[in-house]
Amino acid sequence: MKITSVDSIGLSGMSPKGGWSHEIKPEDSVHSLIIIRTDDGKMGVGSVFTNAGLVEAALNVLRPHVVGETAQEPSRVSEKLHQHMFWMGLGGTITHTISGIDIALWDIFGQITGQPISRLLGGCYRSRVMAYASILMEMPELMKERSSFYRNEGYRAIKIGWGPFGRHNDPRLDEKIVKAAREGAGDDTFLMVDAGGSDAYWPNGLNWAIRTADMLKDYDVYWFEEALKPDDVDDHRTLRERSSVPIAGCECLTRRQSFMPWLEKRAIDIVQPDVTKVGGISEQIQIARMANAFGVRYIGHGWNTAVGLAADLHLAAAFPTTDFVEYIGGSPYVDAITTSGWELGEDGMLAIPQKPGLGIELDKDALQSMTVADVNRIVG
Repeated sequence: MKITSVDSIGLSGMSPKGGWSHEIKPEDSVHSLIIIRTDDGKMGVGSVFTNAGLVEAALNVLRPHVVGETAQEPSRVSEKLHQHMFWMGLGGTITHTISGIDIALWDIFGQITGQPISRLLGGCYRSRVMAYASILMEMPELMKERSSFYRNEGYRAIKIGWGPFGRHNDPRLDEKIVKAAREGAGDDTFLMVDAGGSDAYWPNGLNWAIRTADMLKDYDVYWFEEALKPDDVDDHRTLRERSSVPIAGCECLTRRQSFMPWLEKRAIDIVQPDVTKVGGISEQIQIARMANAFGVRYIGHGWNTAVGLAADLHLAAAFPTTDFVEYIGGSPYVDAITTSGWELGEDGMLAIPQKPGLGIELDKDALQSMTVADVNRIVG
């Protein structure tokens, strides 16, 4: 079974805000899908956290190494791409795009074997996993309203992130935001806080992070994410040693080699690789297993698409301590591009897809409303 084509579908027109200082506009392209077809008519889909133009440029480099390859060996094919790309931008757009190719190949492999990806990864520790609503921080009055809304929607875990938090040199405002979120979510809801330290010109350092962690403990915050700049491994280690709240991070890293210093130095409690950035499912598995060996919990970062969410669900099923999955609140790229959508259980849980491969089907009409690509030509 040979690969005959690799195409991309850039998503735009409905891009959700990210809380970035240079904010995403609806028409901006920040996510793309990868579509792989085989000579026997099978199709796999992957997701890439990267602008459509960059993904297509990367595919021009990667495609000759993919077309003609077998569709039955996703990890080997992905490793082949990594090996041939050391001089062509490995770690950036190239690696992000390999992520989408790899996810699509796992989707096809599951279809070939008639098994969900989670089972192919070694077995399922769970059939459902708790979804946390990932929402942007707001000023206190609106923050309480927003967290209350998602609590009433059935979520039992909510992560608030980015926005005004830590950006006004006002610790009292930061605390008011967290207090409002806790009041809206209620005491029986897991609450996580994402400072967004990977934003441009992040102004805060270690002392701010330590003081803020002390404050977050008072509101029973489950983890503190991206409290510092994403390259600052040594200060993250100091923060972890002094914080009474678990420290999470590493969503910006790509390739397993980049994660080793963070694990070896015990710089984080929770590692958050993004399957649509690091190199796909094949790479994410290795990162998660390394983390487990160092006693670090793996909970994937998932601010992307329904395809990325499906991959995260399968990965969550395959690891015993991965008991959360990220769900972007109010993103059409998550809620509307598949035919079945997602159904949150009364206890805030999402079911792991049980159909072969990723277990999802693209809604071609909905997808066409979110791209300038010819969906019928690419998807069929």
